[in-house]
Amino acid sequence: MNNAPRRFAPIQRILHWLMAACITAMLFIGVGMVSSVAPTYLPLILIHKTLGFTLLVLVVIRLALRLHYGAPPLPADLPPAMRLGARLSHLALYGFMIVMPLLGLGMLWAAAYPVVLYGGIQIPALLPQSDRAHTLLWGAHYYLAFAFFALVLLHMAAALFHALIRRDGVFGTIALVPWRNRTTPAD
Repeated sequence: MNNAPRRFAPIQRILHWLMAACITAMLFIGVGMVSSVAPTYLPLILIHKTLGFTLLVLVVIRLALRLHYGAPPLPADLPPAMRLGARLSHLALYGFMIVMPLLGLGMLWAAAYPVVLYGGIQIPALLPQSDRAHTLLWGAHYYLAFAFFALVLLHMAAALFHALIRRDGVFGTIALVPWRNRTTPAD
């Protein structure tokens, strides 16, 4: 008897798409921040810090939900290389969703910048001021953002491949609305 769910739980699907929108926004806001010295720079930083911290909290919730509800199985006919790619890319996505905000926080703390979010919420510094640490963390945050963006694009391409080419039900497991595929009728 297989107790694996056919689809992700509704809360998992909502969090997935909410976080996808926020991460996409974060990537574009980050690009805007590093390419601007205009008066919009400071509001962009505030949005970026607040969204980054919010995403860190949401990914912890999402991981807890994943442990609680599990995940639907991949199609039986999915080639082993694609199974491995799916597993590794999801691990990498979760890794980036955790590491990127932590690098951002560490970078700000090491520069002795106060981390103040919307609403005046201040995150106390957990690292001492260090120019060297700030430089290393800034570089890691900056360059890993490109890798994260590439992985997000790969994830989107895989989602479209499953939804439009293979039509194997994988996309339907995370879609907010019922999605027809070649193996099961829509809910």
